[in-house]
Parts: sequence; structure tokens; C-alpha cells
Amino acid sequence: MQKTDSLFYLYLLAYYFSELNKKHTNISQMAKSLPKRSEDYSLWYNEIVKRADLAEHSAVRGCMVIKPYGYSIWEKMQAEIDRMFKETGHTNAYFPLFVPKSYLSKEADHVEGFAKECAVVTHYRLKNADDGSGVVVDPEAKLEEELIVRPTSETVIWNTYKNWIQSYRDLPILVNQWANVVRWEMRTRLFLRTAEFLWQEGHTAHATKGEAEAETKQMLDVYAEFAECFMAMPVIKGVKTESERFPGAVDTYCIEALMQDGKALQAGTSHFLGQNFAKAFDVRFAGMDGKVDYVWGTSWGVSTRLMGALIMAHSDDQGLVLPPKLAPIQVVIVPIYKTDEQLKSIRKVADQIRTELRSSGISIKFDDRDTQSPGWKFAEYELKGVPLRIAIGPRDIENGTVEIARRDTKEKATYQTSAVCDAIRGLLDEIQSNIYRKAFDFRSDLTTKVNTYDEFKEALDGKGGFVMAHWDGTVETEEKIKAETKATIRCIPMDQEEENGHCIYSGKPSKGRVVFARAY
Repeated sequence: MQKTDSLFYLYLLAYYFSELNKKHTNISQMAKSLPKRSEDYSLWYNEIVKRADLAEHSAVRGCMVIKPYGYSIWEKMQAEIDRMFKETGHTNAYFPLFVPKSYLSKEADHVEGFAKECAVVTHYRLKNADDGSGVVVDPEAKLEEELIVRPTSETVIWNTYKNWIQSYRDLPILVNQWANVVRWEMRTRLFLRTAEFLWQEGHTAHATKGEAEAETKQMLDVYAEFAECFMAMPVIKGVKTESERFPGAVDTYCIEALMQDGKALQAGTSHFLGQNFAKAFDVRFAGMDGKVDYVWGTSWGVSTRLMGALIMAHSDDQGLVLPPKLAPIQVVIVPIYKTDEQLKSIRKVADQIRTELRSSGISIKFDDRDTQSPGWKFAEYELKGVPLRIAIGPRDIENGTVEIARRDTKEKATYQTSAVCDAIRGLLDEIQSNIYRKAFDFRSDLTTKVNTYDEFKEALDGKGGFVMAHWDGTVETEEKIKAETKATIRCIPMDQEEENGHCIYSGKPSKGRVVFARAY
């Protein structure tokens, strides 16, 4: 045997054992159970994100890599939200990643709100160090004006709108952009809070205050509809208090959701900007009567934080539980066979099912990999939250049946092959409704009305969740409650019923309850 042949076979042997080790490592990882939510909710969340192949930490501190499966879910979210925007008359555009530092200083509240999170670009070139130690910033390439890496785009967009708007004929402007933003967070968690994240931000300009206020509320309704109808996540629509308001806004509206650990999560915001940014950037228009006035504005956005909400609202100790409307794979078929002939018969039935379901817009996968056992695949798709799993074996072929397992309830049932597609369509709708109903019932169970501060603290430290309590409307009281309990006012509900009472902290008169919770 030649020396080159020996090296070749040694290489093949090493490759074989390497692949075998990878396979056993994967199987071991799949078999290893997730941490329990009841024991360590934070660890449970992080492990689901990693093991379900949603995302991982990047080499850049505080940033993440969204993996293909995770990005597929985000794409489905993005597609539905984008469709809803366009149905309400909005169009997409794109604005620069960089914001001149002077722009931020034009709106005082805005710059104060974002100053601590801004990443700043000061130079535009690198060079090799004179001592050969590596690459350094070229001191001669200093920017004339420093640039902020976009934390949000109000300033750069309103500076642009100044060139677009001269008269009432140019209004309204209904623009949205899909983009990334950077907010230099010190404490990060995948999807929930990262230094860079993906989002959409709508920015609209109007001729009247009434139009702008109506736009703000309309977009909040869009977010709420998406959360409830697609994410299967019930939300409370409300107005933020002054201290929780978006920097530079007159009013901030929000949707608040409840996670399974009893903490709230702000899932979307819509801001009525008044004329603040129009005045800061001198954006004026001539009305029909010839009178010149400042434009009225709004901005609104949701981000990849919705991915975190989706995980925490529905998933269990076995992994993801995905609503069918957002699942990248809605149905998976796993063949159970020993011979190639059996696989051939199963594939024929599977192809018939796939063809019919795909014609109905249902995403379906046939997993005929021979590198993993059916049991391993069952665990994998359970972890990834696939709503329905179909198992087909030789006996099923003989009987003209298939077995379907639901991810939400773990129930299994046998169906005739001839009726399986109709059954699947009905089951997907049922799963979507069941996931929402379960989340709604959970929120109801963890919503408590209290009348005293002792009851308030007992509810927070007990089951947590949303605590409905009277508040005197002052920032001072709000801050004291936050300092003592770590609970914040999530919102003043838009459907708040007038109810005379007394603030749980100060005892001063109150005309309605607000939503308190500890939050992400």
C-alpha cells in the first residue's frame, strides 16, 4: 500500500469517528431534558432558544445570531405584520443607519431618553500600527461630525420629511421601514434585550391632530390583532404614564402581555408625537386656507422581542409550542420503516398528503432522514414546536390509516388516510384557538384586583401577574411603588372603567384602576 493510500484511509477513519461522535452528541443533547420552568425560568428560556435552534450569542458582546429556524419564525411574523400595514395604506421605505449627532440634540426629551444607549462613530478609516502591533484607528480620518448608529429613526426621518412636505397635498405620509437598530444595553438576553435587534418602525405625518391621534390608535389595534390572532397571545391595550412615555412623544400607547412566570412584557408601542419633531426640524405645510402650520406626527414599532414573547407565552418543559399560523413547519411526517420497500410505500402516501395540504397553503415536511431514529425525530419536532406530527408505518399502509399527534395537548389519534387532510385543517385551527384560550385563562387567573398596599405586595410576591390597583396619578407615587416593589405601571387600560377609589399608596382619590406588574 502506498503512503498516500494509508493517509487517505486514516483520514476516512478519522472522519467516520468524528461524524459518529457528532451524531451521538446530538442524540445525547436531544435526550437531555430541558430545565423546568418552575425551577429556573430564566435557564429554561435560554435553553429553549439554544436547543430549538432559534438563536445564539455572537462574538460581539450583547448581540445575537438568529439561526435559520428562528429567522423563519420572524419572517412569518414580518410577512403578516407587513401585510396588515399595507392593508391600512402604509408603504415601506428605507432610511440611513447613521444619524448625525446634531440631529438628536434638536429634540431635548428624545436625546435625554437615548443618550446612554448610543453607539458613536468617530472615525472612518483604520491603518496598520507603526510598530507592527496590529490595526489602529487612523487619527487623520476623524469625522467632521460624529454619527450615531441608529437607536431609532425619528430624527433622520423628520429631517427628510422637511424636504418632502410643503402643502396639505403632500399629506398624509404613511411610511414604515424594516431595519436593525442599536441600543447599547448593558444586560442582555436573547431576543428580549440585545444591543442590536431587528424591528419595524412606522413614521407618519398628518395635517391635523385628530388624524395623527387616529393613526396612533389604529396602529395599536393592528399590533393587538396580530398578537391575538397570529401569536395567540392576549394583550391589554393601554396608555403609558408620563414616566414610561417614549422620549419626545406626547402620548405612548402600548400592548402588554403576560408571560408564564407572571411577569409582563411590552409587546408593541405606538406614539402620538404631536408637533414635537415637526417643530424640532421645522417641518411645516400650507393648509387649504393658505395658513402655514407644523405637521402632526406618529411613530410605532414592534421588534424581535416578539420572538421572546412567543416563547415565554406558550412553551412548556418539552420545548416550543408554536401557534400554527406562525410555525415554519405546521405538519411533519415521520416514516417508520425497516426496508426500502416499506419506505417507498410510505413515501407514496406521504406525497399524496403533502400535495393536497400544500395546495391549501399548509407547510409540511416529510422527514425521511436515515441518520436518526423515529423516536429522535419525535423529540426534535416536539422541541421545535411543530403543531402536528404524522407517523406512518407498514401497518398504517395496510390499514389505510395514519397516526397524528398534537403538540399543544400531546394527544394522539388515528385517522383514515382518505380523511386526513380535512382532519389536519380542522386540527390546526383548533390548536390555534386552544393555545390562545390557554394563555387567556392563564392571564385571567393571574389578574388580581387589590384595594390596599398590603394586598398589592402580597399579590406581587404571591402569584405575580397583573395587579389592578388605584393610583393617584402622580410620578412621585409611581416611583416610590417601583422602588419598594420593583413593579411598574404597565399601562392605563384604554377600556378602563370609571371607578371611584383611593390610591393604594398615598390614599388620595382615584377614578380608575391601572395595571401594575413586574416586567421584562
